Amino acid sequence: MRCVIARFPFDLTKSGVLESMKGIKPEPGTGESVTIGRRHYPVKQVGQVITRQDRRDFSAGEVLRAMARLGFTCRTFPELAALPEERAHRVR
Repeated sequence: MRCVIARFPFDLTKSGVLESMKGIKPEPGTGESVTIGRRHYPVKQVGQVITRQDRRDFSAGEVLRAMARLGFTCRTFPELAALPEERAHRVR
């Protein structure tokens, strides 16, 4: 599947992503994640591995859209503003 990440076109396949992430240990993260195999990877880590670009060059949304189109399970977490006010103060 052809997708554009950070203004560069990539031809990604599900098997290609699985192969690229093979042997890569997931970093700890609390934001958006992609489930690849049995592991949950931070979306920016996946983007860096599959594009070989710096994490500052692309958005998490670009990678999430590409991974979802390939059939991977993607999870996004609500912003702090969406949490109840009492809980938002405890999280900060």
